Amino acid sequence: MSESVGLRSGRSPRIISLRRSLPSLRDVHVLVIGDVMLDRYWFGITERISQEAPVPVVDIAQMEDRPGGAANTALNIVSMGARCTLVGAIGDDAEGRALEERLTAAGVVCDLVRVPDYATIVKLRIVSRQRQLLRVDFEHPLPQTSYQTVTDDRLPGSRELRLERDLASELIERLDRHLATASSVVLQDYDKGTLATPEPFIRRAQEAQVPVVVDPKHKPFERYAGADLIKPNIHEFRVAAGPVEGYNGLIAAAERLLDEHRIGSLVVTQGSDGMTVIDAEHGHRHIPAQTVDVFDVTGAGDTAAAALAVTRSLGWPAAECADVANLASGLAVSKTGTATISGPELAAASRGKRVAQSGIIDREQLADVAAQARAAGERLVFTNGCFDILHAGHVSYLEEARALGHRLIVAINDDASVRRLKGAGRPVNAVDHRMRVLAGLSSVDWVVSFDEDTPEALLELVRPEFLVKGGDYAPDAVVGADIVHGYGGSVRVLSLVDDCSTTAIVNKLSED
Repeated sequence: MSESVGLRSGRSPRIISLRRSLPSLRDVHVLVIGDVMLDRYWFGITERISQEAPVPVVDIAQMEDRPGGAANTALNIVSMGARCTLVGAIGDDAEGRALEERLTAAGVVCDLVRVPDYATIVKLRIVSRQRQLLRVDFEHPLPQTSYQTVTDDRLPGSRELRLERDLASELIERLDRHLATASSVVLQDYDKGTLATPEPFIRRAQEAQVPVVVDPKHKPFERYAGADLIKPNIHEFRVAAGPVEGYNGLIAAAERLLDEHRIGSLVVTQGSDGMTVIDAEHGHRHIPAQTVDVFDVTGAGDTAAAALAVTRSLGWPAAECADVANLASGLAVSKTGTATISGPELAAASRGKRVAQSGIIDREQLADVAAQARAAGERLVFTNGCFDILHAGHVSYLEEARALGHRLIVAINDDASVRRLKGAGRPVNAVDHRMRVLAGLSSVDWVVSFDEDTPEALLELVRPEFLVKGGDYAPDAVVGADIVHGYGGSVRVLSLVDDCSTTAIVNKLSED
């Protein structure tokens, strides 16, 4: 839902290129149904601590209201250039009216049920220096049945009649009004009550042959049976699938859910571990996390859902839709607060860059992305080492290695392996820190760790066109050279920059 989608905190994104260009979206009409809320922001400066309690005092300088939840998804859809109709429930209050006014002004067609005696959900965030200090939620259960008093001239006396209203029926009526012109339907479920019974919405869309994208909460996936695409985060996936171990376990559990509940595809978002696409017809694919400067992950899931719906409306395969969703959410979290991504912004960010993404992956995911790259005709370059303290020699060496092919895979020894090779005082930097630094280099595509003393198992798995090492090795003396030569690959030994040595740096630091 609102978690960071396929994102790894760090420098600005190394943006992907889309497999095909996004066309004009003016003929795309997405129907969004879900929990609508108002995101309220108070921005201020914090320079002192309260004398009443050990808490910061925020001098509020600016207040801003933004559409949140399903409303944020709708806003992102129109910002991308498509048309959108939003169906949901709000209170008959100032917050509901403010929300509807902002959406209408942005071009969203609102068909919202005003529920008597219900307060529109408001999430208040207090922000200082681009950091969220506090969130306060104002919400009450959404009544599934309400009453409305109407005037009827045929009645004697007060002429008032009290009518019972069923929320689900009213929402279904609104869905039916717009299905004939919809190219896709999004169910944005925050478990606030709008989608207490999602089954009839999916059934109606199926009957109209309109694809359904679901951004779920903690409901069993049987409640979303028949959906075209479901985008759970890893926690929501485990609630639905039960415990899973490793990448292969995730794939097996996802394939079982697809089969049991007649789901077309799953896009499982895993935060800094990227996202995995499992499709009933086209198999699976892992998309590594982008490296981005994360300012605020609020609403990233809404942005991803919008991108998935827009691209599914175009008939794109789930994996290509996920590429766009990952790119869009990466742009969203580089902004403060609930944010939207425009069509031109999305197109400009992806123009002229590489097709597939880069990042930190495990060995199971490595086999998957390597196969994808090779299917695209790309040559793989493989190197390995401890990379404990990254220095100029490493950077030059990796740039030279990358120039040999299309993709550079860097395999690094985990901490226990480094200790066995280098001694008890090493590594200086833990494996996750070493991997993150390497992933930030423009020359590096994928970073994977291994716990063995040699990378031979990874070489057998990937079978790269080039195995590269730095130093004064003879090519035949490089570990794994026999494996690479055995299938016709090449082994290259590249020079390192003079006067650069991790061991020398560590020894100098020890002397100092």
